[in-house]
Amino acid sequence: MTNDLSEFVIIIRLVLAFAAGAIIGIERSSRRQVAGLRTHILICLGASCLMLLSMWLPKQLGDGDPGRIAAQVVAGMGFLGAGAIIKLGNNIRGLTTAASLWLTAAIGLTIGAGMYIAAITVVVLALITLVVLHIVERKLFPEDNWKKDTP
Repeated sequence: MTNDLSEFVIIIRLVLAFAAGAIIGIERSSRRQVAGLRTHILICLGASCLMLLSMWLPKQLGDGDPGRIAAQVVAGMGFLGAGAIIKLGNNIRGLTTAASLWLTAAIGLTIGAGMYIAAITVVVLALITLVVLHIVERKLFPEDNWKKDTP
């Protein structure tokens, strides 16, 4: 992909980040997860925006490391994702949502960097993981066989 950061390219990347976050967020909202559509859109948009900033600053200032802001996004998502994990007795909920939040940030960074094919591939694979493998998992491991949280 081109390193050109024209205003048109920036807008395209941000719109694609919006769409990618929405696709993952719709799936999470369909399962009534607290971090759903809007959360995933905002994370993907924010990550994409920060990646664009990471790439733009060195071009404007003449030097700099485009990876520094991206690295902080990855670290910061750990804190946000931790907030999505809930312990209920012996059960833990929210791990998949936390992982999808982290993945959405990665997709945003990828789109911000202009790696469209990689981002689209990750969105498709994420949907396969969240939708198709959820069905497979329920067939292979029915809920009746899961441990119940008993006081």
